[in-house]
Amino acid sequence: MTKSVDIGVHHVTRVEGHGNIRVRARDGVVEQVEWQVPEAPRFFEAMVRGQSWEDIQTIVSRICGICSVTHSMAAIKAVEDAMGVEVSEQTDRLRMLLHYGEQIESHVLHVGYLVAPDLLGQKSVVPLVASHPEQVKTIIRAHRLGNHIMEVLGGRMTHPVTIKPGGFSKLPTEETLRDLKQRLEAVVPDLQVIAELVASLADRLPKFQRETEYVALTHPDHYTFYHGRIASTDTKETVDVHEFESVVNEYVHPQSTAKWTRWHRESYAVGALARFNINAGQLLPLAAKTARLFGLQRGACNPFLNNVAQVVETVQVVEHSIQLIDELLTRGIRPETPRATPRAGEGVGCVEAPRGILFHRYAFDENGRCTRANICIPTGQNHANIQKDFEAFVPQFLEHGQDQLRLWMEMLVRAYDPCISCSTHYLQVEFV
Repeated sequence: MTKSVDIGVHHVTRVEGHGNIRVRARDGVVEQVEWQVPEAPRFFEAMVRGQSWEDIQTIVSRICGICSVTHSMAAIKAVEDAMGVEVSEQTDRLRMLLHYGEQIESHVLHVGYLVAPDLLGQKSVVPLVASHPEQVKTIIRAHRLGNHIMEVLGGRMTHPVTIKPGGFSKLPTEETLRDLKQRLEAVVPDLQVIAELVASLADRLPKFQRETEYVALTHPDHYTFYHGRIASTDTKETVDVHEFESVVNEYVHPQSTAKWTRWHRESYAVGALARFNINAGQLLPLAAKTARLFGLQRGACNPFLNNVAQVVETVQVVEHSIQLIDELLTRGIRPETPRATPRAGEGVGCVEAPRGILFHRYAFDENGRCTRANICIPTGQNHANIQKDFEAFVPQFLEHGQDQLRLWMEMLVRAYDPCISCSTHYLQVEFV
């Protein structure tokens, strides 16, 4: 095959937002390899300035339609941190359960609708309706469950309305939780079907490895998405979430309207594979069994395996959701009235979005008006790592020719499940 290629993908498909791939090689010599983000910058940090502490969550949930619950959780935790509000164990468990609904919805959407077509040689999920009807129905059922959990606990499927500083504006009934438990138990066989389908196609993923740093939350008691400290595969030390700026070290890169990040190396990765590599020892039994089905082990450094880790995590959050509901039903749902009083202060909220670790920081004046905000998006943290993957991938697979190389590079981007437009929090402008 020729070792001269000229690839210019304008707006990679089946991802959120706009990203371009540019590769040029002549006679085996790579002249240009770029992951470009041309998306117009967004200014949510500016939008919330002057806004009430009670409205922050509502505003920033609009950063993303896919991760609106996650942004709501990070924001509400930051507001409560600033206001000195401690929530009850009941509220904490219900929020984790709501957060899990989004993990299920997002992971199934990505693996089932956006990645599966690549593995089955199609350009979209539509042809799979005819070729794999039962598998598509299974994916739809699992995806629908995630949406249902968000609708029941958050008030609607996107941009939740029930989350308030100090608690919830509306609590679910015990009957509602019992129904959710039945639905979660019923989806377990469906997840097995999805796992077996992906496992049967996993050999179509490129055999590519590149060691990098992986960053995620970690907690001593469980595989965490909601609580904990910042961990890295490059060090045994963990970092308090309040010090997240010392981890992300954001900087501006000329080929991207989103900031890039770095910690111990030139880049690091966040997301399902990062969480797995840091927390795999805490998987619940069915999730651990699913990981064994794929042969997925801690230390995996093939970025394409992020999609496999998403399947494992979907089983994990379903298992843990069932446990959370059992704990809530054992104690009984108690009426609670959210209470919080505004004050001057600063707070940080950190949770794991489906795409990786997410940070929100807000400062407030004595009236509870926001004076400063900083939001660091998971995909923004992955951009530099995608670029470094490209730089290693292209020379290694150049001989496969332009068409195959283009497909694999698009698949590599999709493997990160990027939310590109959410990541374009560009730079601070000072007017003089």
